[in-house]
Amino acid sequence: DDNMGDSNQTSVSEFLLLEFILLGLSGYAKLEMVFFAMILAMYLVVLIGNGVLIIASICDSRLHTPMYFFLGNLSFLDICYTSSSVPSTLVSLISKKRTISFYGCAVQMFFGFAMGSTECFLLGMMAFDRYVAICNPLRYPIFMSKVVYVLMASVSWLSGGINSVVQTSLAMRLPFCGNNIINHFTCEILAVLKLACADISLNIITMVISNTAFLVIPLLVIFFSYMFILYTILRMNTATGRHKAFSTCSAHLTVVIIFYGTIFFMYAKPKSQDLMGEDNLQTSDKLISLFYGIMTPMLNPIIYSLRNRDVKTAVKYLLNQKPIR
Repeated sequence: DDNMGDSNQTSVSEFLLLEFILLGLSGYAKLEMVFFAMILAMYLVVLIGNGVLIIASICDSRLHTPMYFFLGNLSFLDICYTSSSVPSTLVSLISKKRTISFYGCAVQMFFGFAMGSTECFLLGMMAFDRYVAICNPLRYPIFMSKVVYVLMASVSWLSGGINSVVQTSLAMRLPFCGNNIINHFTCEILAVLKLACADISLNIITMVISNTAFLVIPLLVIFFSYMFILYTILRMNTATGRHKAFSTCSAHLTVVIIFYGTIFFMYAKPKSQDLMGEDNLQTSDKLISLFYGIMTPMLNPIIYSLRNRDVKTAVKYLLNQKPIR
């Protein structure tokens, strides 16, 4: 038994000096350059689109409201989220360098999980903000004072960070003996847990708790907020009032559907499917999580700027600014 313990220790300590190999699309060499071009173009759209939204929400005083404060946070979060994994994916696609160090993997996992958790909470906070704005417009300035909405955003970031510290440290303390090939583009937590040569039941339990807190609770907040919003909108007397209320909510609702739809497809599908067509399924899983990782952050600014007159006006105003001589 002691010898087994020793050999286990050696394999872990040796492994800490080693690295993981990310498979990515290694079986599809011809597609790699196509994906490189696509991902690079999408990443640039993410940086420019979200960057413009952040600058607009800071520079235009008309956008100094809770809704645009949350939107600025969402844009910053999307830039951080994509930057934690996309550059390394691009490097691996073009240089065929598929290795990532143990600590690099932990950092990537931390940021991916932290940003995903924070976004769940932020989308819930944004739904609550729309609920108060439409269902209690007279009390809105009192309910959503600057202290309140800054605190709401801070709680989202802090809880997402804490959740990720717990999940990442629990995953990375596991012994990994022998197999270090991650069948993924990034150090995605489920793909890494598959490699552990130890009992991962504690990881599974904490992930179920975390999924309940970060997926189910915000989703319930969003659902009930929009039920009340819909009820209020339908009782409005004027068509213009109804249209205005719908247009401020439709962008947020579209983002919620895309974000949660992809997450549930990735993490909530029955495991029995894994037995059928293992390779095809894993490739589609990898591509879906890549889509989730870059498509949602790319669509967010587009959806918000297309559906929102204030954002359009602010962006036009920014673009028309003459440089100071």
